[in-house]
Amino acid sequence: MQEQSIGAMLAAARRARGLTVGQLSATTRVREALIYAIERDDFSLCGGDFYARGHIKAISRVVGLDPDAMVHLYDEQHGGGPKPVRAATVFQTDKRVKLRERRGPNWTLALGVALAIVVVFGIVRAMGGPDSTHMADVRSASPSPSVPPNTPITEPPRRPAALTATKKNLVVVKVKAKRASYLNVRDSKGRKLFSGTLRAGRSSTWQATSAVDMLIGDAGAVSLQVNGKNLGHPGSRGEMVRRTFGPSSPRPR
Repeated sequence: MQEQSIGAMLAAARRARGLTVGQLSATTRVREALIYAIERDDFSLCGGDFYARGHIKAISRVVGLDPDAMVHLYDEQHGGGPKPVRAATVFQTDKRVKLRERRGPNWTLALGVALAIVVVFGIVRAMGGPDSTHMADVRSASPSPSVPPNTPITEPPRRPAALTATKKNLVVVKVKAKRASYLNVRDSKGRKLFSGTLRAGRSSTWQATSAVDMLIGDAGAVSLQVNGKNLGHPGSRGEMVRRTFGPSSPRPR
């Protein structure tokens, strides 16, 4: 099955916002001819993957799509992310660096330091005497306090009320793909749970507290199950939809 293309998703989102190509060009400063080409999935006019990602991000922000998710989808469909730059190609020099002549070790200085250490150690040992050594041995031999074997270990009290409240606020969403479709799943605080393409025949489950927000690239390609209840397809084939589900009801809000 063929995945929904980036160009089709951008074009559908633009029309859903009621924007013309000219209005989108004026807002993003991307040429109209280039926008038409991108909506046809022709990225040859962008001048390379780096500029194509920049154009996709700019257009996605205006039409209400997730810029990072759309760039990730572009990398999946067009051969991965930007290639690393070799350090040897960036830092090149034709000038030879003249290293200073290596000198041998200064044995005189090393011998003087060694003698000084021996002298200091002898003075400290002579001043300390045998009593100091005996006191150190006694201190090191003194036993450390131990916990009585019959002392009960108290566990912190559990909080069943907090656990029950968390379970009540939990939202569980299961998605099964009949055909491949792009998905972007976030929790109630906007944190990303998943972003990418769910392959045909695959299913995935996400859970979060309070709410689960989903952007579905092809609503007719997937079926939803929310909190154990089947909701079927969230839309028709090729339709891009956004749905938010809460803990109290499986119906989209």
